[in-house]
Amino acid sequence: METQELHRGRLIDHIQLVVQDLPASKVFYEAVLGALGIPLGGEADDYFWADELFVSTAESAAAQGALTGRHHLAFQARDRAMVQAFHAAALAHGGRDNGAPGERPYHPGYYAAFVLDPDGNNIEAVYHGEANRSAASVRITF
Repeated sequence: METQELHRGRLIDHIQLVVQDLPASKVFYEAVLGALGIPLGGEADDYFWADELFVSTAESAAAQGALTGRHHLAFQARDRAMVQAFHAAALAHGGRDNGAPGERPYHPGYYAAFVLDPDGNNIEAVYHGEANRSAASVRITF
């Protein structure tokens, strides 16, 4: 078996969004994740993934035949320009505005943009302001 390696962030291990139109969602997520510097990890007939995000049809084994509803998902951005690029990419690839890039009152320096993906999921990109990370990610090998 070939060695595999994952890089995981902070709190969330993974998120699965179950969507009605997988090709439309793939166009949308390739664009917004590309704006954030995150490539797709792979795909199959009824799903695709990028890092901790899995997007599938209702027919996938994990979805068990049901759409699961609207979700909120926030991606981390490295700076304000990346938040703005995310928002522009989303609007150009099937997303709808749900909050233009700007400061939010959650904490000082919180700069974010919100869009609705093709299925109405509330997708955010956030830059938390100047800060230092203890590590870029947690490296997991198996």
